[in-house]
Amino acid sequence: MTDATPPTEATADGAPDYDTMTRDIADVPAVEVITTVAVHLLSAAAVNLGLDKPDSEHKDLDEARKLITALAGLVTASATEISSFHAAPLRDGLKSLQLAFREASIVPDEPGQGPGEKFTGPVFG
Repeated sequence: MTDATPPTEATADGAPDYDTMTRDIADVPAVEVITTVAVHLLSAAAVNLGLDKPDSEHKDLDEARKLITALAGLVTASATEISSFHAAPLRDGLKSLQLAFREASIVPDEPGQGPGEKFTGPVFG
């Protein structure tokens, strides 16, 4: 079995070649960086809501709130830059997380006070 991850470029002394790594990231389109970060935030929030698997015992609503708020800020701020094609599914995922958070909370936030709602406005099911 082979490792699909390409090796990190290194200098003769074994240190990472940061110049090459910097050039590599510069070749990645901004929309790809933004959507990748958004998917990571979305996934981490889902895990902290216990949505990663049936009967998940892992729930950390404080961490989920922070991640959802960060995701909401990123999606809201970048929506016009990444086009509706990319923003629409991120908005749908964000709304699903916000509703799942409300459902998971013992004392649900009032509409408009939930995670990320200062960026998205009130979320209703």
